[in-house]
Amino acid sequence: MPYIQVRTNKELTREKEVAIKKRLGEAISILNKSESWLMVEFVDKCKLYFKGEDGDNYAYVDIKIYGSSSSESYRIFTAEVSKILNEEINILPSNIYISYGEFSNWGWNGSNF
Repeated sequence: MPYIQVRTNKELTREKEVAIKKRLGEAISILNKSESWLMVEFVDKCKLYFKGEDGDNYAYVDIKIYGSSSSESYRIFTAEVSKILNEEINILPSNIYISYGEFSNWGWNGSNF
């Protein structure tokens, strides 16, 4: 039950969303999660300020998972997400924040796991 929200001040085409989603779906196994449960949300053209600036190449990625993962897995996943966004939409890793949330309660299909 992973959920990934990608917020960026760049405009994303449908093709770029699909490419990023596909690559995140492949990479999610790093966290011992499956693409078959992955939900991805894109919020593009949002207002982001970083280091007091309103540049045009910033991203904030929020990752939530049911259960937990290791610090090493998060480290590897952070590098992979940064690589994906750099290669797909030219955002430097130094302009990307990534946060993680672990949850022991997760609802789906009218009940909780």
